[in-house]
Amino acid sequence: MSDQHAYRADLRIDVDAIRHNVRVLAGRAEASGARTMVIVKSDGYGHGALTVGRAALQAGADRLGVAAISEALQLREGGITAPVLCWLFTEADEFGPAIAADIELSASSQATLARIAEAAAAQDRVARVHLKIDTGLARSGCPAELWPALVEAAAKAEADGHVSVEAVWSHLACADEPGHTSIDMQAERFHRAYEQARAAGLDPIRHLANSAAVLTRPDLHFELVRPGIAAYGLDPVPEAGDHDLRPAMTFRSSVSLTKRVPAGESVSYGHSWTAGTPTNLALVPVGYADGVPRNLSGRMEVWLAGRRRPVRGRVCMDQLVVDCGDDDVSEGDEVIIFGTGDRGEPTAAEWADELGTIHYEIVTGMYRPRVTRTVVDSELEVP
Repeated sequence: MSDQHAYRADLRIDVDAIRHNVRVLAGRAEASGARTMVIVKSDGYGHGALTVGRAALQAGADRLGVAAISEALQLREGGITAPVLCWLFTEADEFGPAIAADIELSASSQATLARIAEAAAAQDRVARVHLKIDTGLARSGCPAELWPALVEAAAKAEADGHVSVEAVWSHLACADEPGHTSIDMQAERFHRAYEQARAAGLDPIRHLANSAAVLTRPDLHFELVRPGIAAYGLDPVPEAGDHDLRPAMTFRSSVSLTKRVPAGESVSYGHSWTAGTPTNLALVPVGYADGVPRNLSGRMEVWLAGRRRPVRGRVCMDQLVVDCGDDDVSEGDEVIIFGTGDRGEPTAAEWADELGTIHYEIVTGMYRPRVTRTVVDSELEVP
């Protein structure tokens, strides 16, 4: 790799891959007549919210989405002027700074809508609001029985000049299971909620499709789609075919020490592995404090010196040990802990499968105090 050097623990973020993925997703949306909001919450799923946000807007997205007001304000402070939606609040959150920064806000209840309208009135501004209906996920979102009152209150607040209702939206529970009966059920509930909003005098756009629905349910694209994980090159529905997504994150380290051990020598805490023959070991200075799950002890491999090699013994807080057999490796050699899989190296999806979780959890948990983040962008490279 052109930017290879000796490092302890580093996340390599491929901005070209992010642009490619957003072009793929925005292209699907455009074919349905929809625009694209790329989700960059949780610091861009661990990839860097500003980095991803800028790349997404360059590649065809026209807006971004985050969970917390603090995340939205960080985008504004970073120079992003495109529309940004924020949707998850606590009682302690103040809407004034978000409204002043032209952040779009979600309301799932009359109480939240009233707080937003009050904050907007105090600034003599109009708050742009997305009304969220719970169609079956049972997290945030207004319950169906309270929805008519919410849209009536929103119509009044709009008439009073305090808010502008931009959208009605919801979130799918099982879109990553194509054919699941809940998808059509939620779509029908969403349609009813939209019609109720229209009957109340509102004229909102609609957004329902997450990454999986962008890829598999064009009928649910409506006017706007909200891809998240797919923008980072991780496919939520790999069983539905090749969607031409490129993973953007590579987790890498380098060899800090090598040694030859005899047959019968055991490795790491608990001596859970013992060498059957003499072998060369490579010490890698990353561990569970750096995002390598201890539960992968005895069942993970890394890419080192041109091939996959097994990690032996337990993953420690700060280090792990790789079995290199009779091959010679050197201090400073690059170690790919997980990557794109293009060369055969382990991937974040492989980790998730081995651990019984999802690749979302892997990548969002990787950016830690001792882990650097290197952004690689061909458009910024000097010829």
